[in-house]
Amino acid sequence: MKIWVDADGCPNPVKEILYRAAERLAIPLILVANRPMRVPRSAHIRTVQVPGGFDAADEHIAQQVEAGDLVITGDIPLAAQVLARGAHAMDTRGGLFSEDTIQERLTMRSVLEQLRGGGVVTGGPSSYGPSDRLAFANQLDRFLSRRSRP
Repeated sequence: MKIWVDADGCPNPVKEILYRAAERLAIPLILVANRPMRVPRSAHIRTVQVPGGFDAADEHIAQQVEAGDLVITGDIPLAAQVLARGAHAMDTRGGLFSEDTIQERLTMRSVLEQLRGGGVVTGGPSSYGPSDRLAFANQLDRFLSRRSRP
């Protein structure tokens, strides 16, 4: 299993949690972004810089992910592609995407895009805070614990 990170929009506290998990459990962690990143020196952590462009990081992850891998992303279409390939997807607030809910989330995303396109202000996500960090850390620990059991 590898952990892939859609790193362009990933909050720094999430990256820090992932760095520690990769080291502690010796899990390959790959951060994909369209700009250079600084990460801790580690045999388990690497970065991939993709060319600039709309969804270039998403496309790279979608092409490289394998069944059983975990992808950290807030991008719902990427999560859908990941699930279709037999991998797992989690958002940066600890929410797991699932086959049962992904279509509903894609539909809601589409509706909100149409509203924004029509000039309706729909707002955005709340700022990332300590409770989000804790929810992510707890969900990641639960997920990794289930994966490491025989």
